[in-house]
Amino acid sequence: MFDRYEAGEQAILVHINFTQEGEWEDLSECEMLVSSAGVNTLRVVTGSRKTPHPKYYVGEGKAQEIADAVRAEGAEIVIFNHSLSPAQERNLEHLCKCRVVDRTGLILDIFAQRARTHEGKLQVELAQLRHLSTRLIRGWTHLERQKGGIGLRGPGETQLETDRRLLRDRIKSILRRLEKVSKQRDQGRRARNRADIPTISLVGYTNAGKSTLFNRITNAGVYAADQLFATLDPTLRKIEVADVGTSILADTVGFIRHLPHDLVAAFKATLKETQEASLLLHVVDASDERYRENIDAVDTVLEEIEANEVPTLIVMNKIDNLDGCEPRIERDDEGMPVRVWVSAIEGLGIDLLFEALTERLSGTMVKHTLRLPPQLIGRYRSKFYQLGCILCEEYESDGSLVIDIRLPLADWSRLQKRESTSLGDFIVA
Repeated sequence: MFDRYEAGEQAILVHINFTQEGEWEDLSECEMLVSSAGVNTLRVVTGSRKTPHPKYYVGEGKAQEIADAVRAEGAEIVIFNHSLSPAQERNLEHLCKCRVVDRTGLILDIFAQRARTHEGKLQVELAQLRHLSTRLIRGWTHLERQKGGIGLRGPGETQLETDRRLLRDRIKSILRRLEKVSKQRDQGRRARNRADIPTISLVGYTNAGKSTLFNRITNAGVYAADQLFATLDPTLRKIEVADVGTSILADTVGFIRHLPHDLVAAFKATLKETQEASLLLHVVDASDERYRENIDAVDTVLEEIEANEVPTLIVMNKIDNLDGCEPRIERDDEGMPVRVWVSAIEGLGIDLLFEALTERLSGTMVKHTLRLPPQLIGRYRSKFYQLGCILCEEYESDGSLVIDIRLPLADWSRLQKRESTSLGDFIVA
């Protein structure tokens, strides 16, 4: 579809420092992104500006320096650690005589490489097509030409109109298929809600260690690596939490500064697991010097997907990379856990994490003393033992059983719904 240069794996990386607030990006993070995409960086071109140049994003002198570096190094692609407009991308390609990709295009490429499931591939393709649709006008050198010759003259679609129509049709087709996937996920969520099963969603900056923590807790064996966006497809597993019972733990895609809006829109079905979670585990790389900025970046994305109101427990991961840092729980003024310091790869502090999960999820525990008549003892006593909620029990002279129980409100409500006889009638005042 495009009249553009072929991309290769030998790259010139361009990073510009801006004095203007909001334009700032991290060079080391960009180098990790490039490495994650399987691209070899031949040279890094840096510079400083107050604001982006409208034609080349960089100044004309810097643009010529980039073009000279491409020829000197034999590079096949130029990667900008910034978002370029379609016009800037096209102008730079004319000057450098090679493919130019911006930060958004680089992230989309990584996502395309990592997608494994049918749903993930559809979501990535949708994001790519939306990104591509803004660049069509610059993609061809002959957009407004009609086909000439006998029998081909006259009114008809230009190449640009044809491409736009094909893109629109494909986007509509993907959206219809993703709608089916979304309905299936909604059914699963409704079933869990009916059963009062809490969902815990792992969120955090990319490469914070979410998948390693997920594997440590669930023994799921999902792919985990020291690279950006190692996880793309969501994984759900059951875990058992004391005083809470069965819960669902969801591993999700990592966030990054200035996450492309096309990606956020495309991954709405996946990110709904985060929106409707009972608790978010915000995993943070405690050994990263910029972890506070990473927390802010994740909070920004959570706000964008309307998940900022979900209760959150911060997990400070990778304490094995810090000198003298021990696993611990930090609490707020009311005594509730707000931060847990762990090492997922070493297994340090995982018991404390479960302790914090119990406190955060079982905030509503109920304690009752029941007097069960002889004819109902066998029926209810076995249910209470299955739930592991019996504190003590004692038989009375008339054969009835006085039993003390402590269990989550959700389990108590579930028992009340299922039983024809109201358990409330047996509560000892």
